[in-house]
Amino acid sequence: MTEDLLGRHRAVLPDWLALYYEDPLEITHGEGRYVWDSEGNKYLDFFGGILTTMTAHALPEVTKAVSEQAGRIIHSSTLYLNRPMVEMAERISQLSGIPDARVFFTTSGTEANDTALLLATTYRRSNTILAMRNSYHGRSFSAVGITGNRGWSPTSLSPLQTLYVHGGVRTRGPYASLSDDDFIAACVDDLQDLLGHTRPPAALIAEPIQGVGGFTSPPDGLYAAFREVLHERGILWIADEVQTGWGRTGDHFWGWQAHDQNGPPDILTFAKGIGNGMSIGGVVARAEIMNCLDSNSISTFGGTQITMAAGLANLSYLLEHDLQGNARRVGGLLIERLRAVAAQVPGVREVRGRGLMLGVELVKPGTDEADPQTASAVLEAARAEGLLLGKGGGHNTSALRIAPPLSLTVAEAEEGAAILEHALRSTIQ
Repeated sequence: MTEDLLGRHRAVLPDWLALYYEDPLEITHGEGRYVWDSEGNKYLDFFGGILTTMTAHALPEVTKAVSEQAGRIIHSSTLYLNRPMVEMAERISQLSGIPDARVFFTTSGTEANDTALLLATTYRRSNTILAMRNSYHGRSFSAVGITGNRGWSPTSLSPLQTLYVHGGVRTRGPYASLSDDDFIAACVDDLQDLLGHTRPPAALIAEPIQGVGGFTSPPDGLYAAFREVLHERGILWIADEVQTGWGRTGDHFWGWQAHDQNGPPDILTFAKGIGNGMSIGGVVARAEIMNCLDSNSISTFGGTQITMAAGLANLSYLLEHDLQGNARRVGGLLIERLRAVAAQVPGVREVRGRGLMLGVELVKPGTDEADPQTASAVLEAARAEGLLLGKGGGHNTSALRIAPPLSLTVAEAEEGAAILEHALRSTIQ
């Protein structure tokens, strides 16, 4: 059955549409932190649909909200008043930390970042964008143009002039050997030097923790130090929270809050987990920035009633059950468990991240050379034992990405860690 579906997939879908596993699987249903494939195999899901299934699979509160809304009206577009959209915008505006905030809904993180770039370049009358090395911001033409990860950048053409800044990866690059304070100082010096060689940029866009880049991050406070430099020159700060938002990092509700010494970002983008599988993205910005466009615009499917119903139910569940606190507690146990394993496995270069957003970077034993073949082999071995993981990393996709639903229990974390430990030990010689 799966082999037939794979053949049909290849006959009608693009060759560049990536599939995990040598024998791709069809996921048919899920419950809690587990999913099942079309052959009846059960898996503990440590990737959550690329961080989209934020709370749990088939969460009753969300499925009920979606079902009830579908029985009333599914969609009407932004040309009409939409109560669920207004209610969702009110909640996100308050949670964002941005003063006098306005919210615009999209259908994806790519579209959210595309909108943020439109706002920033219009507001600043500049098409120059600062981005981080090893970054990823989506698959639209403009988002690809600012992506700093070669594996996800299929063209060098772009409507934007993009300049890349040091700092998104703490343990690689020319400043890796420095202390945290010296690392930040060196990156700030690099930014100041870069700004002396270019026309005034519109904005810096940065993921607080780089997602596709392998869950890498700078020391806390780097973007606050950057913001001081940017603010002096009127340059905006866009926090790409598509993967880090909604408490996933455990320590903070938003990733930017690890860098909040000089205030919130000017623009914040979100998507992924807030819909728990429904297509919700969006942009939050100060009113003067959001309202800078001088022509009409709408979002045909952004903020539609059924996705907003899902988002409201999901957000309520997240807050009422303190899933941010759970991510901090369970994620803290999980990362320590994995670091203990890594200390005994020669091919694990680093276990990093925070909350339930963890990366395990693999290298060829005894070297600092990325080992994507072993990363793929570990992915296969873990799947064979009932664990689904993700992959990423700017150095040849050699990092395992761990991002389960935020309701993960201690027992499930231990189950997943045990499977991953066995997969690492059996694969890395």
